[in-house]
Amino acid sequence: MTSSAGDHLETEQKYDADAGFVLPNLSGLPELGGRRIAEPKRIYLSATYFDTEDFDLLKHKVTLRRRVGGDDEGWHLKLPVRQDTRQELHAPLGEGTDGGVPARLASQVEGITAGKHLHPVAILDTERTVVRVPGPPADAQVEVADDKVTATRFDQADRGPMTWREIEVEVLSAGSAAAGLLETVGRALREAGARPSAAGSKLARVLTVG
Repeated sequence: MTSSAGDHLETEQKYDADAGFVLPNLSGLPELGGRRIAEPKRIYLSATYFDTEDFDLLKHKVTLRRRVGGDDEGWHLKLPVRQDTRQELHAPLGEGTDGGVPARLASQVEGITAGKHLHPVAILDTERTVVRVPGPPADAQVEVADDKVTATRFDQADRGPMTWREIEVEVLSAGSAAAGLLETVGRALREAGARPSAAGSKLARVLTVG
C-alpha cells in the first residue's frame, strides 16, 4: 500500500545477468492467459547513496539515496521488513539540497547512525529497460527492470567505475496472485540464464568490493 507521501512496502527479487543475456518472451508464458505485455520503456536513473563513514546503514541492510530520473525521483529510504520485502519511505527531490539528508528520513535511522554524519558514499547510473507484466487475475501485476549499471565509490574514485547487469522483478499489486506472478516470471528468467543475485542491493555490491 502506498501513502500520500509515496511510502510503500516494496517486494522484489533480483537476478544477476551476463552482458549477453536475452530477456525471455514473457508474453508467451502460459500462466498469463494470453494477456498482452506493453512495449518496453527505457529510462535513465542517477542515484547518489548516503551512509556513515563506517557504513552503518549497509551493515543493517538499509539504503538511503537521492535519485533523479524515472517516475519516482526523489529521496528513498529502504528499511528491511522480511525476505524480498522492504519498507520504502520517500521525500521530495528538493529536500536536503544543501548536502544534508531530509530530516524526516534521517530521524528514521538515528538509532543506527548514533549521531554520525551521513554523507555521499557512491553514485550509481542506470540504463533501465522496464516491462510491466499483467496477471491473470486482472489486478495482479509485476514490473521487470533490466538494468545496466555503472557505479563509482567516492572513496575509491581512482579505481574507476564498476559495471554490471541485473534484473529486478517487483510486485506492483497486493495479494497472493501477484506473489505467484513474481515466482512465474522469476522461473522464466532463471530458465533463460539469469541467477539469483549474490548481493542484497546495488549499493551492497559496490561497497563490499575492495
